[in-house]
Amino acid sequence: MGEWLSQPVNWVYLVVGVLTLVSAFRVVTSQNVVHAALFLVAALGGVAVNFILLSAEFVALVVVLVYIGAVIVLFLFGIMITRAPTGLDVALDNDKKLPAALISLVVFAVLSYATVTTFGNAELVEIGTATDTASLARAFIGRFVVPFEVVGFILLAALVGGIAIARRDLTPLEEESRRSV
Repeated sequence: MGEWLSQPVNWVYLVVGVLTLVSAFRVVTSQNVVHAALFLVAALGGVAVNFILLSAEFVALVVVLVYIGAVIVLFLFGIMITRAPTGLDVALDNDKKLPAALISLVVFAVLSYATVTTFGNAELVEIGTATDTASLARAFIGRFVVPFEVVGFILLAALVGGIAIARRDLTPLEEESRRSV
């Protein structure tokens, strides 16, 4: 344990890990859906930083681009389109916190036990050479550049259309029916 603490990268890993866990906890305990989405951004950012610390830059970039860049935008897009209430909503709170926490702890304990008994103190061994990020980027951009740009354009058009639909002014009749529901 003393040798582990003597390496600065492990201290960074520990700090980022704690911040990621706190953010993940706040994702499920926040009563404001927008705040929950922003805490999810922080949690996923922490996961990306941990992948960088593990020298898995490509996986970190995929987490940032796909999960933070696309999934979180999709969540916020859905909130905006559906005009979901973004303030505190006490109705989202329930009395199932203790069973959920106990189930989570049991799952964590089982997975931890399985991991330790399976791998124990085994060290990672390098199998061949790793593919560097530059080679992967050349392969993706060289072969898939047109489909990538088309999908990006379609997503941009959908985002602009969604904003136009979500932000249109309601007629007085629509406003009245919305309030009565």
